[in-house]
Amino acid sequence: MLTVSLHGIKLHALIGLYPEEKIHGNNFEIDADLWLPDAQPWPYADYTEIHTIVAAEFAIPGDLLETYVYAVHRKLAERFPIAERIRVTVRKLQPPLPGSVAYSQVCYDK
Repeated sequence: MLTVSLHGIKLHALIGLYPEEKIHGNNFEIDADLWLPDAQPWPYADYTEIHTIVAAEFAIPGDLLETYVYAVHRKLAERFPIAERIRVTVRKLQPPLPGSVAYSQVCYDK
């Protein structure tokens, strides 16, 4: 099986539950992994298309990371129907919590 990955996509977006997050936004890091069948010729997944899908979803303001991880996963599955498995991970970097927290994270793998 061939794995095509794009990791560490860094974006700033107006996503979060709190009012200040809707104004100032948050920094996010997104990973996408696509498992493609072992076939000849080798299947192909364009990194720029993966990045475009992620960036388009994160351009839409919203509340929950779970919404975004699922939306990106769904769009990748639509664009790359040959994928046997897709994993999307979304990290909110330095979430607005007391103390020092590196990131919060949600992951959808199917």
